[in-house]
Amino acid sequence: MPNPFKDMSLFMQLLVALAVALALILLGEFLPFSPVQQDRNSLDQARQERQRLLQEVTQLQVYKQRYTDLKQQMDALQRQLETMRTIVPDEKEADEFIRLLQGAASASNVEIRRLTAKAVVPHDYHYDMPFEVEVDGPYFSILDFFGRLGQLSRIINVGDLSFKGVAEGGGGYALRPGTTVTGTFLATTFFTKAAEPVPSAKTTKSAGGPPGKTL
Repeated sequence: MPNPFKDMSLFMQLLVALAVALALILLGEFLPFSPVQQDRNSLDQARQERQRLLQEVTQLQVYKQRYTDLKQQMDALQRQLETMRTIVPDEKEADEFIRLLQGAASASNVEIRRLTAKAVVPHDYHYDMPFEVEVDGPYFSILDFFGRLGQLSRIINVGDLSFKGVAEGGGGYALRPGTTVTGTFLATTFFTKAAEPVPSAKTTKSAGGPPGKTL
């Protein structure tokens, strides 16, 4: 049986072979179920998945930055809360308050003769804890004492001041050398949790003061 392909010239055989190869390539490229087309579809899907993941990563980076910012804000608020608890503690901490008063008085060369606890006064968000304080000392030492109270870590309000010069012999007890004034004032500090009212009749005294009841 004659073979038309063999009867062709070499140039025509090359053209036919090239046409067949091109047809096979085109079939491989565009037939839906060809391996090449399946690989191309897989590559497109992988690219789409990669793009989706990149978008998710970008969104997560935004959330990560927001988380970092929120954590920094929470840390700052926590530090502020700790500072506020020092300034206005949750509990009464009356002993610590008395210690602060005594420390400021000693540093200023002022003698605290009496501390009388007054009734706790409730407010919407805090409680007042007032003490009537009797002191004596040199005039400028008294001024320094009040200045030191304003610099303490705990808030202390001072009011109802009543001072006078001292006569020789003072109030019936020995005075320090250089003492020129004596008097009383109301020192009020604050706390935030509910507490039993402090009985107003109980008092505490320093070593050099007159007899009194112990707080």
